[in-house]
Amino acid sequence: MPVKALVITGPTASGKTSASIELALKYGGEIISADSMQIYRYMDIGTAKPSPAERKGVPHYMLDVADPWEDYSVAKYAKEARKCIKDVALRGKLPIITGGTGLYINALVENIDYDTAPDVPSEYIDELTEYAHKNGAEALHGILRREDPEAAEQIHFNNIKRTARAIGMKRVTGMTLAQRNSASKASPADIECDVYAIETDRDVLYDRINKRVDEMFEAGLEDEVRRVIKLCENAYTAYGDRPRSKTALQAIGYKEMIAYFNGEYGYDTAKERIKQYSRNYAKRQITWFRKPDWVKWIRLDELRCIMNPQG
Repeated sequence: MPVKALVITGPTASGKTSASIELALKYGGEIISADSMQIYRYMDIGTAKPSPAERKGVPHYMLDVADPWEDYSVAKYAKEARKCIKDVALRGKLPIITGGTGLYINALVENIDYDTAPDVPSEYIDELTEYAHKNGAEALHGILRREDPEAAEQIHFNNIKRTARAIGMKRVTGMTLAQRNSASKASPADIECDVYAIETDRDVLYDRINKRVDEMFEAGLEDEVRRVIKLCENAYTAYGDRPRSKTALQAIGYKEMIAYFNGEYGYDTAKERIKQYSRNYAKRQITWFRKPDWVKWIRLDELRCIMNPQG
């Protein structure tokens, strides 16, 4: 019999975290994060990671599970998050999956088995990466848009690594992302999710995003980014020729501050860009979660009144 889980998602700054903690306290739940940046240690302010005090004693999982210089894939997330969900349920608690990373939510709700995905030959990745370096990230993303439009919608053009892998997967398998996902869902789902996305008026949401960014700066975002950069530099030196990832430093808030440190623009411009890119991200999240028919959009006040999912 499938494990029952509740999913609280929606755009950034919509109130997912506080609402999930309220529901966890009300129904004896524990929270499994579905945020692709909150998985990283040391990145607390810039990812709006809930502090121990904000968690109000509610156990949280899938936070701080990777270092910011490490590779961390959706396949790894899905495997580890499923284990957490089942462990929570086995102890008689309600698993509450909380976050706004669409790929993470999709992997859990649609029971996507990434273990069936073939490896992409390194020469494909190297060739495509070199193409991006010569012609620009948008040019590489254009190839993906032509070969697999759905995959292109899910990957930002600046993410060269993921874009190259997506093109490679299409060429290796001969299938689009949608076709591969459909084929990977052959086994029966062992987690059954009720998914709620928080509906917020756009003006209210954007105002909350702007205020959150101001609060991040007041809380010490600049110092946090400098610390993370130093940690990554030390790790990259220690790694030598071994593979390492810079994905974490491409997160909104970190990337803009790094550009400010490098003299590309001023402090105020960095802050305004973080606000703008965060609003853009929220818009993409809304578009993403409007598509699946399994997402139920709900106002925050209505969410707080939903019936106990366990009956």
